[in-house]
Amino acid sequence: MAKTKKLNENDYLFISALLRAREQKLLNAERAERMLAAGSWAGAAKVLEECGYPDVGAGSGKELEKVLSERRDGVFAELARLAPGDGIVDAFRMKYDYHNAKVIVKAEALSQDGSRLLSASGRVPADKLRDAFVRRDDAGVPKPLYAAMQEAKAALARTGDPQRADFLLDAAYVGEFLAAAEATGSGFLAGYARLFADQVNLRSAVRARRMEKNADFLRSALVPGGSVEPARIAEAIGASLPVAPLFEGTPLREAALVGDDLKGGLMTKFERLCDDALTGYCAGARGVAFGNEVLVAYLCAVENELSAVRIIMTGLRTGLGADVIRSRLRRFCL
Repeated sequence: MAKTKKLNENDYLFISALLRAREQKLLNAERAERMLAAGSWAGAAKVLEECGYPDVGAGSGKELEKVLSERRDGVFAELARLAPGDGIVDAFRMKYDYHNAKVIVKAEALSQDGSRLLSASGRVPADKLRDAFVRRDDAGVPKPLYAAMQEAKAALARTGDPQRADFLLDAAYVGEFLAAAEATGSGFLAGYARLFADQVNLRSAVRARRMEKNADFLRSALVPGGSVEPARIAEAIGASLPVAPLFEGTPLREAALVGDDLKGGLMTKFERLCDDALTGYCAGARGVAFGNEVLVAYLCAVENELSAVRIIMTGLRTGLGADVIRSRLRRFCL
């Protein structure tokens, strides 16, 4: 991937000032507690209005998902216009391209219409991506994404195993994300991408152990680019050894310790700690007055906010207690 034009901190003066002001309206720990204290969907929705959300007081889960998607789409579109041309916003949009890729590949294999599951948050319009895949024409589609979709299609046809297709697309996503992060010239985003690769591998290792999968299966799910070599993780799982020592000194240490102790039951705490490692990393941008770090951290914070809103509102709608909902919330990074 070609490196983007080299930028310096002064190129981020405007966007940093704008985002620092907008951070004040993001959902934070205090507002989340007020939503929980409200004890109802309608009461929590009033708090969301303070964050700039439309009134969802009489809405449903489906309506909430629509609102969350529109908020994400709006943030991406606006910041793509206003931010320096560094590729950072597109690096975050990439996740939704690969989500759409999974939907499109599986929908074709099953002769189903997956349109309702497609996201408008990617770099490539979902209908354009689907058309390119069907026509086998990569015009206008990032080559790594297109190649991974065709490879996943072939693997699914050969094995009939959707998980294999997912592994291929996940590996392509992480690889493209790492390359895109390096290309931006942002050391902060590159560090985030490497930690993300480590998180993907730790999740895969813990799930493989719980499913009693062997090291060969795990190797197919592991991705390169993190601080811990995939081969060392596979060796540990294959020898029934803990993986936590491999992550000693990294932000994932606590998550790895919890993962090693999981014998069964819910993975809620483990999953939360994995996500908290990433938000904790982004919290390191708090002391930066202006620069690409502010943009990266804001994009992370928006994703974290959307997740928190979904967890709280869904929990309230289904009658979960505040303590249960609270235990599922991720750390707020801003």
